[in-house]
Amino acid sequence: MAGRRPEDAVRWPVSFQGWSCLTFLHWPYPAEAVQRLLPDAVEVDVFDGTAWVSLTPFLMTGVRLGPLPPLGPLSTFPETNLRTYVRGPDGRDGLWFLSLEADCLPTVVGASAVYGLPYRWAEMSVERGDVVRYRSRRRRAGDGGRRPGHDARIRPGRAREPSALEDWLTGRWRAYTTVARRLAVVSVEHQPWPLHDVDVVGLEQSLVEAAGLPAPAGDPLAGWSPGVRVRLGHPRPV
Repeated sequence: MAGRRPEDAVRWPVSFQGWSCLTFLHWPYPAEAVQRLLPDAVEVDVFDGTAWVSLTPFLMTGVRLGPLPPLGPLSTFPETNLRTYVRGPDGRDGLWFLSLEADCLPTVVGASAVYGLPYRWAEMSVERGDVVRYRSRRRRAGDGGRRPGHDARIRPGRAREPSALEDWLTGRWRAYTTVARRLAVVSVEHQPWPLHDVDVVGLEQSLVEAAGLPAPAGDPLAGWSPGVRVRLGHPRPV
C-alpha cells in the first residue's frame, strides 16, 4: 500500500533510472472529475474523500536497460509526469499517468511501446541553482494549435519529514497502464523520498488542462527532492 517504503522488491528490473532534482506539485480535485479520465477497470483513489493530480518535473539520470551499461548521452534528460492516484481491479493502489513529457525521442518511442504510457516528445530544460527552473513545451501542437507545457521556478529549502498526505501521494509502488489494450501493472522500487520545503517562485502550466481537467484552483501542495535511484519491473497483465 502507499507509504514510505516499497511493498515488493523488483528482482528482475527491465530498467534502472535516477529521478533527480524532482519537484512535486499536487492539487486536489473532485473524484468524479478524475474518474472520467480513467478506464473502466481502474478506480480513482482518494484521501479523505478527495482525489489528487500531481505535476512532477525532474531530471532523468543514468538510465540503463537490464544488465546493459548506461545509454551515454541518452541516459540523462528532463521529464515531466502528470499523474493521478488509483486502485486497480484487485484493490491495490498505484499511479495512473495522464501524460508524460520527455526530451528524448528514443525514450518516448520505446517507453510508449513497452509500457503503453502516453509519452509526448517535448523541448525541455532543467536549470539548477538556488532557484530551479523547469521548462517544457511539446514539439507538436494539439487541439487549437496549442503546444501544452510548463514554466516552473522553485526554491528548495530545508529537509523535512513528509506529512501523512505526502506519504500517500509520493509513496506509490506500482503504476497501471494499458499494453495491447489490456490493463497491466508495473512494479517500482526505490528508497523513501527525501523531501524538502519548497517556495514556488513562479508557475505557469497548461498540461493539466490538456489532459481534460479544469485548471487547478489555488496554490499546489509542493515539495522538492534531490532524488532517488529506481528499479522498474516488467509490465504484467492484471
